[in-house]
Amino acid sequence: MWRYRSWDVPQMPAQGPDTQKAIAKSGLQHLAPPNPSPGAPCGEPERQIRSTVDWSETAAYGEHLWFETNVSGDFCYVGEQYCVAKMLQKSVSRRKCAACKIVVHTPCIEQLEKINFRCKPSFRESGSRNVREPTFVRHHWVHRRRQDGKCRHCGKGFQQKFTFHSKEIVAISCSWCKQAYHNKVSCFMIQQIEEPCSLGAHAAVVIPPTWILRARRPQNPLKVSKKKKRASFKRKSSKKGPEEGRWKPFIIKPTPSPLMKPLLVFVNPKSGGNQGSKIIQSFLWYLNPRQVFDLSQGGPKEALEMYRKVHNLRILACGGDGTVGWILSTLDQLRLKPSPPVAILPLGTGNDLARTLNWGGGYTDEPVSKILSHVEEGNVVQLDRWDLRAEPNPEAGPDDRDEGATDRLPLDVFNNYFSLGFDAHVTLEFHESREANPEKFNSRFRNKMFYAGTAFSDFLTGSSKDLAKHIRVVCDGADLTPKIQDLKPQCIVFLNIPRYCAGTMPWGHPGDHHDFEPQRHDDGYLEVIGFTMTSLAALQVGGHGERLTQCREVLLTTAKAIPVQVDGEPCKLAASCIRIALRNQATMVQKAKRRSSVPLHSDQQPVPEQLRIQLRRVSMHDYEALHYDKEQLKEASVPLGTVVVPGDSDLELCRARIEQLQQGEPNGAGAKASSGQRLSPNWCFLDATTANRFYRIDRAQEHLNYVTEIAQDELYVLDPELLGTPARPALGASQSPGPTSPPPPSPRPRPDQGDAVPPKGEGLIEAAESNDFCKFQELHRAGGDLMLRDERGRTLLHHAVRAGSKEIVRYLLDHAPTEIIDAVEENGETSLHQAAALRQRTICHYIVEAGASLMKTDLQGDTPRQRAEKAQDTELAAYLENRQHYQMIQREDQETAV
Repeated sequence: MWRYRSWDVPQMPAQGPDTQKAIAKSGLQHLAPPNPSPGAPCGEPERQIRSTVDWSETAAYGEHLWFETNVSGDFCYVGEQYCVAKMLQKSVSRRKCAACKIVVHTPCIEQLEKINFRCKPSFRESGSRNVREPTFVRHHWVHRRRQDGKCRHCGKGFQQKFTFHSKEIVAISCSWCKQAYHNKVSCFMIQQIEEPCSLGAHAAVVIPPTWILRARRPQNPLKVSKKKKRASFKRKSSKKGPEEGRWKPFIIKPTPSPLMKPLLVFVNPKSGGNQGSKIIQSFLWYLNPRQVFDLSQGGPKEALEMYRKVHNLRILACGGDGTVGWILSTLDQLRLKPSPPVAILPLGTGNDLARTLNWGGGYTDEPVSKILSHVEEGNVVQLDRWDLRAEPNPEAGPDDRDEGATDRLPLDVFNNYFSLGFDAHVTLEFHESREANPEKFNSRFRNKMFYAGTAFSDFLTGSSKDLAKHIRVVCDGADLTPKIQDLKPQCIVFLNIPRYCAGTMPWGHPGDHHDFEPQRHDDGYLEVIGFTMTSLAALQVGGHGERLTQCREVLLTTAKAIPVQVDGEPCKLAASCIRIALRNQATMVQKAKRRSSVPLHSDQQPVPEQLRIQLRRVSMHDYEALHYDKEQLKEASVPLGTVVVPGDSDLELCRARIEQLQQGEPNGAGAKASSGQRLSPNWCFLDATTANRFYRIDRAQEHLNYVTEIAQDELYVLDPELLGTPARPALGASQSPGPTSPPPPSPRPRPDQGDAVPPKGEGLIEAAESNDFCKFQELHRAGGDLMLRDERGRTLLHHAVRAGSKEIVRYLLDHAPTEIIDAVEENGETSLHQAAALRQRTICHYIVEAGASLMKTDLQGDTPRQRAEKAQDTELAAYLENRQHYQMIQREDQETAV
């Protein structure tokens, strides 16, 4: 069996330079005897700990990408012999490599050189000495103390022996293809080190490291002979600039293949409340780190220039619609032929372009592995892009000028829409207020309240009611001004895509507009829509605006300064003449409908005409606590009845049948509903077919998924508005009928005691408030219920936190059911929210380590980290952000914790 220091094992072949060379090139360098690590050359600075890819000429081969982590376990990857933290016998911070998922103590990072362990290589060296280098990719083998799945050789699962005192390595797995073997000679043989790696399930989108070459810097002309120097001078003089200025440390030499669709991933880390910074690590794990780019590190231009000659290239833009527009504009500048198609991973809110192309309204928790499959399988479509040209209106008089107005539009091209009037005024007010006081706009709930207040204020003042008097609109030569003056709109939208304002359909649903052609995003036509206040209000409930025309060119003239917005970027534009015309068409990737769960031999096993599926409800509490444990989550779900649907139905049809089931209407032969079980309006489907977990299906994407794709015999739905409790005591559920009910052994209160709280419950609350641990423990042993709540819904944990009682907090976390951790009081606060607001660092640590969710928000939309920031405790906020970051990454981490 391979051991952690396997160079002592007799099975390890030790003869021959070929074997030693193979080991040196694989990820199992630490299986060989450690060589003395030479000291750093004199004057060479110590290498910094990097979390981003190094594109300079000094980039290290096999360099790790480190992120802070707080994973459990006492052992770091360097082993006991080299572990600095063990020698110091103190607790130090840990870091995790996003590319190979090893964890070490921060001071132990330099010790990795002593065991000769590098990360999976993301490039190869160029030069004559590497002429005989193989063109295939080698495996990068890593020891794992915890491993999911089954052994590639014997097909048996991995026995998990990971405890606080376990040193045993159970598996050896490859960071590229994710294949795993048992850590024994019968399953993993040394000959496998030499085998080429397939790069795994996503090989078609992975850019192999053999394509990326580090170039040698041109030789200094002063050191060459005079003849060579003269020849070099002639070559340089015949070119436009010096060779040195055009030299790049890395070049791309692809090996084209019709089956490959190499992918570049651009992530905007600021999108969606910093969602981007949390998912970038998942892409570093699945792909080559040199095909994943952080847009905050210089934008997309250099990466697109570098990869411009890669055949069948695809791009994944992770961010909002503004991020997509940024990348499309950069592609316009570079004039790539053909232009690579762009897919979207929507972050944040809005995302109307992403909704139009079936990518949904925002990223929830879909595995990155599935997202990569969607990008690979997506359909290539075209998207119209429109030019905006604004010039000052020469007919506007001096009385029509506004000091706060500008002569320039924020953007000169749009993909989604251009609008003027009421909606632009509200957006402009929000942007100006946020720039003046950014600290007041750190909550999504508060932002929505500001929008609502500004819209109501604008409605009362009627600032946009005279819009029609100050504009002239000519579409394809036809003057629409008389029609607009009759309508008296307060907002006019020039729409390119069907979606607007976070998913609404202002042109109406297909089939509703018989006087016009169907709306498309690739037909070279704009839809012009007018809105009154009534029709704007009706948008959110399925209404639409007044359809004015469909046209190819617009000439818009304004007689005074009017608020406008271009794809959500607002400004107050002075009196202008604006011309809108088609710019070009961008190539996009549209998410395709999939049938991944249909049997492989569908001709032999046809889809049945009718499906009878047991419908089961999952509460949000259980989902957040157990969605990585499928079996326990299934046991915690509640049956709602049986639904009957056609065998080839998608989730939209299935939703309609479930609604019928909820209303008691017949929806098929034998369909019936369980009594007393109702779903809230905001429920969604859960995909239960993935190997390790459940994940949510965006409602906007239900038409893309078949029932057979996400369910087998049982169909699971998530209801976020139900505070469901686990159905079984094994899951930590209380046996009491409700969170405020006393346990059965407790005596009924006497009339003179009142009936709000039983005596033992009242004593527990008093003991928690007064920080009397002995009394609290005594009352609990006498039968007191640890799940009691007061009239405001506060648990004993809330009271203990408010009193700053560390002992009682620890006692509750050890003895109370697990749902107490994320229980909320009437204002939506968990105990962690309160502890963060009170700057109780130790108590926060206790609650977080017990498994509290750091992504829960209170009624103000704040997470615990944001509460700590408001309390001006920057260190606590940094700790909570780190743990929140880890919880996001843990959703994609199915490999190992060490």
